[in-house]
Amino acid sequence: MMAYSEDHIALAAEYALGTLDADERAQVETMMSIDKGFTAMVQAWEQKLGVLNQMVGSIEPRPEVWDRIRTAAGLSAPQEPLALPRAAPPPVVAPEISQPAAAADDSNVIRLSATARRWRNIAALTTAIAAALVAMITVQAYRPELLPEGLRPRPRIQVVEARIPAAPAPAAQYVAVLQKEGGSPAFILTVDGATRNFTVRKVGAAAEAGKSFELWLISDKLQRPRSLGVIGGSDFTAAPALSAYDADTINAATYAVTVEQAGGSPDGKPTSAPIYAGKLIETVPPPAAAPSPAH
Repeated sequence: MMAYSEDHIALAAEYALGTLDADERAQVETMMSIDKGFTAMVQAWEQKLGVLNQMVGSIEPRPEVWDRIRTAAGLSAPQEPLALPRAAPPPVVAPEISQPAAAADDSNVIRLSATARRWRNIAALTTAIAAALVAMITVQAYRPELLPEGLRPRPRIQVVEARIPAAPAPAAQYVAVLQKEGGSPAFILTVDGATRNFTVRKVGAAAEAGKSFELWLISDKLQRPRSLGVIGGSDFTAAPALSAYDADTINAATYAVTVEQAGGSPDGKPTSAPIYAGKLIETVPPPAAAPSPAH
């Protein structure tokens, strides 16, 4: 691709802007007819300036502007100014020694002036394009209906996937019937596998006066029985005391009830032999794992 000078770039921009005189436009059009690269550069400037044309409306010139154009084009002769008689000029006395003055070479000055004019036009053009782009972006953001159809931003469609959380699966439930060997149930112990909270329901046991029933956890993993608290006088007693133990210990342990003094054992150890005992059995199984997809 041919490398173009700053003057070539300025000519292309001014041609697209329409500020060249007739000779300069003819020069640009001649270059465009033989140089496809230069033609592409002119077309690029025309596309950039097209934004300015779309952002402004047409303005009808005033009548006096048309009159000046007709006068300049020779379509109507301007009014001749009044000529006043002038006195004859005094005779010119030639100097005794006359030498022809050397003509100043002003070609460089003219060329520099034309280049400076072009780059002033390019600077103004660039500023106008930047201002137009900023204005167009602002209008697109806040008042897109004011823009032509081709410049309006396209509506954005965002697909949002709403996921409904699955209902929590029921946790495993365990129950133990606490009774004497071969006797009828005295208490029913229910344990929630998720929260490890338990509920004791009194079925057929009656506490002696001044005594309390106390529930114990007995496990091979523990050196001694651990108290789970006193069973209250109402039909149901609930407590979270099992939260301190792991699931294996809870599921394999033996649960026993002893008769203690009112308020329970004073030192955290059973003071009598268990009178009721039982082990947990699973009544509601935990949710089954989803099967893996076949490959």
